[in-house]
Amino acid sequence: MERQSGWKRKARDEIERIFAFCEGYKRFLDLAKTEREAVRCVETALKEAGFSPDPASGKVYRLNRGKEAIAWRPGTHPASEGVRLIMAHIDAPRLDLKQNPLYEDVDLALLRTHYYGGIKKYHWVAMPLAIHGVIIKEDGTCVEVRIGEDEADPVFAIDDLLPHLSRKHQDEKKVADAIEGEKLTILFGSLPLLGEEQAPVKKHVLKLLKDVYGVTEDDFISAEIEIVPAFKARDVGLDRSMMGAYGQDDRASAYPLLRALCDMEDPTHGVLAIFVDKEEIGSEGNTSAKSRFVEMFLYDVLGASGAAATDGRIHGLDGLDDLVRRALFASKAISADVNGAVNPNWQDVHEKQNACYLGGGVCVTKFTGHGGKVGANDAHAEYVAEIRRLFNKEGIIWQTGELGKIDEGGGGTVAKYLAEYGMDIIDVGVPLLAMHSPFEISNKLDIYETYRAFKAFLAS
Repeated sequence: MERQSGWKRKARDEIERIFAFCEGYKRFLDLAKTEREAVRCVETALKEAGFSPDPASGKVYRLNRGKEAIAWRPGTHPASEGVRLIMAHIDAPRLDLKQNPLYEDVDLALLRTHYYGGIKKYHWVAMPLAIHGVIIKEDGTCVEVRIGEDEADPVFAIDDLLPHLSRKHQDEKKVADAIEGEKLTILFGSLPLLGEEQAPVKKHVLKLLKDVYGVTEDDFISAEIEIVPAFKARDVGLDRSMMGAYGQDDRASAYPLLRALCDMEDPTHGVLAIFVDKEEIGSEGNTSAKSRFVEMFLYDVLGASGAAATDGRIHGLDGLDDLVRRALFASKAISADVNGAVNPNWQDVHEKQNACYLGGGVCVTKFTGHGGKVGANDAHAEYVAEIRRLFNKEGIIWQTGELGKIDEGGGGTVAKYLAEYGMDIIDVGVPLLAMHSPFEISNKLDIYETYRAFKAFLAS
């Protein structure tokens, strides 16, 4: 494939559509900084597009514990012939509060954290941070917390060591060791509670939490509080062709998938769009790609539609269980996830003939994994040819890419877990710079071409 910037193939009116589309994407990024918030945004959009939790309603959606969402649109072909499935994840690397986080030291109230997913710890110091999440009280009451996003809100921070004193403790260490995980503590307050001698600052912030939110220190035990960057998504570059924001891995896939699902015409095959949690920690847990949520959902949807009876008569199937298994086995799928674009300052970590580039369009990644394709789903050549044919037919700007040189590292996606059902699946997504940092960089053209690619695939 001859490589060139995708912008060279766009007329002015389409460039305007690309920029307009990405305004919605930026709003989504600002509202969906946690997996719970992302699910709420997904649910709102689905309801506006006519989806309902009722399995007999046709266009159906369902939530799993507030952290995973799945949506279905029936096709004209029977379910036994397979569906078109795209799965994107909605969690992102971050800091989580520990279950017993609050303490006082050197007249400061601080919060202990535990990082989630693959981060560079030095990225998270000396920058404005926000607190998002839920606190579930002992009686089951849910208290939502979102502090640091409004201009009138306070923000939070992790202290860094001044350069005058850092030679021994940071400068002579490897970058990965310069900031220890246990030192990622949040500055939470410094004002003492008058009249208190023991831990007066801690007692003051606890009083504020009680007065404002009605929670106690013990309620942190059953809380899920995430620490995320406090800044909003912004245009990057004098020409505004790029965007910088937290959480683009993988909300750069989730938003195009959501829009494609809502904007498409009635599909030929049934369509499944799945937004999952826990990808950044290996897809462990019952809201991840390893859960059986997709099967339970299909049982409900196909059972309510009577598909087992009609497909069974036509195709000789025996009951709903068999229909669900055969539908998944015959399906075509995309694991929607980002890839690492060639970094202008560290080009040598990429094998540039087989890398993806910012502004080169949506990236098709045949396999992920590391080293000798360990832990990868490696898409079959026949399926790669199908994707090529579809994208070229629809005029979609696309490229291929691997995640770095063979021995430099690598990464994984949800593809291998869906492949266990027997379906064909391949990774498709947006190239990013500074992946897993608090300020990831994407190109507006790539976001838009990912939307077009997903829409074409779901309709195929």
